[in-house]
Amino acid sequence: MSYLRFDKIQMANLEESLAKEILRSNRSGAYACTSLVDCNTRKYHGLLVVPIPELDDENHVLLSSLDCTVIQHGAEFNLGVHQYQGGNFSPRGQKYIREFDSLRVPTSLYRVGGVLLRREMVFQHFENRIIIRYTLVEAHSETTLRLKPFLAFRSVREFTHENSRANTGYQEVENGIKTCMYAGYPDLYMQTDMPNEFHYEPYWYKNLEYYKERERGYVGNEDLFVPGYFEFNIKKGESVVFSAGLSEINTNMLADLCEFEVNERTPRDTFYNNLVNSAHQFLYYRDGENYVLAGYPWFKCRARDMFVSLPGLTLTNKEIDKFECVMQTAEKAIRRFMAGEALQLAVYEMEQPDVLLWAVWCLQQYARQEGQKKCIEKYGTLIEEIIDFLRADGHPTLQLHDNALLYALEGQKKAITWMNSSANGRPIVPRSGYIVEFNALWYNDLLFASDLLVQSGKEAKARELQALAMRAKDSFVDTFLNEFGYLLDYVDGKLMSWEVRPNMVFACAFDYSPLDQKQKKGVLDFVTRELLTPKGLRTLSPKSGAYNPMYVGPQSQRDYAYHQGTAWPWLGGFYMEACLRVFGRSRVGFIERQLVGYEEELFYHCIGTIPELFDGNPPFHGRGAISFAMNVAEIMRVLKLLDKYNEY
Repeated sequence: MSYLRFDKIQMANLEESLAKEILRSNRSGAYACTSLVDCNTRKYHGLLVVPIPELDDENHVLLSSLDCTVIQHGAEFNLGVHQYQGGNFSPRGQKYIREFDSLRVPTSLYRVGGVLLRREMVFQHFENRIIIRYTLVEAHSETTLRLKPFLAFRSVREFTHENSRANTGYQEVENGIKTCMYAGYPDLYMQTDMPNEFHYEPYWYKNLEYYKERERGYVGNEDLFVPGYFEFNIKKGESVVFSAGLSEINTNMLADLCEFEVNERTPRDTFYNNLVNSAHQFLYYRDGENYVLAGYPWFKCRARDMFVSLPGLTLTNKEIDKFECVMQTAEKAIRRFMAGEALQLAVYEMEQPDVLLWAVWCLQQYARQEGQKKCIEKYGTLIEEIIDFLRADGHPTLQLHDNALLYALEGQKKAITWMNSSANGRPIVPRSGYIVEFNALWYNDLLFASDLLVQSGKEAKARELQALAMRAKDSFVDTFLNEFGYLLDYVDGKLMSWEVRPNMVFACAFDYSPLDQKQKKGVLDFVTRELLTPKGLRTLSPKSGAYNPMYVGPQSQRDYAYHQGTAWPWLGGFYMEACLRVFGRSRVGFIERQLVGYEEELFYHCIGTIPELFDGNPPFHGRGAISFAMNVAEIMRVLKLLDKYNEY
C-alpha cells in the first residue's frame, strides 16, 4: 500500500481534494502540476508547463488538462473536473474516483459501473513530455475511451481568452496530431501508442475559474481551447499511453518508455523518500549549467536559496556529483560577481550581501561530509578568495569595520536580507548596519577558512583570520547580546531592533558560534518560548505590536504578513540543529516530535513536499509556493543529523 494514499471519500469531497496538489518535473525546467482530481485551481497549473527561452524567462502552459471519457453502450461518463465562474463544476468526475496513490507516480483508480480504469502520470526525465497511461483493469462489455485536450499556450503569469489570433488548425502525425496556437511557440505533439481516431471539433470553453487565484486577490478566469478529441477502443487488461511533448516520438516506444520512467522513480514509501523525490525536483539543468530552483511553481534560481538548500538537497542523500555540478555553475556566478562582470547565468539576486557568506557555509557542509582535504582541492582557492574579497570591502553593500564585524549598507532603503518583502519600493522589515545572521555567518566562515588554511600549510594567513575572528567574537557579543539574554536583530548606530526574531538562531546552529554555551541556551530559550511552532519558527514574536501571522488576502496584505509572524520550516531546521548542538541526545525525542509536524504536511497542500511558509497561528495553514527548496533541504538535513545521534 502506498504511503501517500487517499480513498474515495477524500477524493469525492472537493473541499478536501481540490486543496491537495501534485507536482512532477523533469529537471529541465518543465513541470506538470494540478490538484488530485485533475481540476486546475491556479494559473500555474497544467499538465505540460515548459520554459520557452525564445519568448521570455517564464514558464508557459501548453497542455492545461486532459479529460478522459469512458463510453459503454452509448453512455458517456466524463472523468474530468472543471470549475467554472460562479463556483460551478462540470463535469464532476471526482465521484468516479475510488482511490489515489503516489507510490511511484500519481495513480488514480476510477470505477464506472463495471469498468475499472487506472490512470498513471509520469514526466519524462530531461524531456519536455508528459506521459499518461490508461489501463482497463476490469470491463464486462466493449469499452471506448475519449481523450479531450484543453490547450492554453500562454505564460504562467497571464490568462488566455477566446481570440481570433489563435491558430485552431492541426496537422496529423503518427497516431496523433501536432498544433501550435501562436507564433513563437513550439509545436505541441499529442500522440498515443495505439491507433486512434481524431475528431476535429474546435471549441473554446469559457470562464474556467481558478479559485486559488481568487484567494490571492487576482483575477481567476480564462478560456481554454479544445481542438477536438482522440477516440479508441480498449480491451480488458489493455493499456494505452498518451504523450504530449515538444517533439514527435516513435509511438512504438511509448509503452516501454512509460514503464522505464515509472520504474526509475524512488518509491515514496517513507517520510525521507518523499523528501528525496521532492529534492530532485529542484535540480534544474539548462544550457549546460546546473541550478537549484528556489521553489514551485513561480520561483527561479535565487543565489541565497541555492546555497542554503544545496547541502540538504544533495549531500544528505550522498549525491556528491549533483552537489559538485551545481557548485560548478555557482562558482562561475561567484567569480563573475566578484570581478564585477555580467553573470550571463540564470542565477538571480547574486548581489545580496549575505550570498557569499552562505556560499562558504555551503562548502563547509561539503567539507564535513567529504573531508577537508577534498574540499581544499576543489574549493579551497574559492573560499580563500571570498574571504579576501569581503575583507577588502569588495562587496558594494558590505563593509568590514574596525570592530571586525560586517556592516551592511542601504538596508533601510531596500531589502538586502532574506526578509525581503517590500511595499511602495521600501522594505517592510528594514534591516541595516550590523545584521545578526550576517555576522554569525562571518564568524563561522572565518574560522572554517582558517581551518582549511592550516591544512593547506598557510599558517600565517590562518592566524590572521583566527585573530580577526576573535575580535569579531567579542564585538558580536557586545553588539547583539542584550540584558534580557537574546540577540538584537540588527544594530545601526543608535537604531537597533529589539524585536524577537528568528535570525538569532543561526548563532547557535553553526559549527563555530561567537556565543558560549550559557549564552546559546539563553537565546534558544527565547526562540522556543516566543517563536517555535509545529511548522517552524515564526518570523516575529506574538508579543510584538507588528505581529501579523496570517498570510492571506491580496498581494499587498500578504506582503505585510510575509515576515511579520509567519512560520518557516527552514528556520525550524536550523533551530533543531542548534538544539542538538547545545543539548545533545537529551533533545532527540523533542526533535522527533517536532518532525511529526512536518511529516503530516506531506498529506496536505502539495502532497509529498513542504510549502513555503505557514500561518504563525493555529491551525498553521500552509501558504505561498507549494514546494520550497530550503524547507525540504533543512528537514532532510535534520533527519540525517538525527540518524547520527541515534547510532549511539
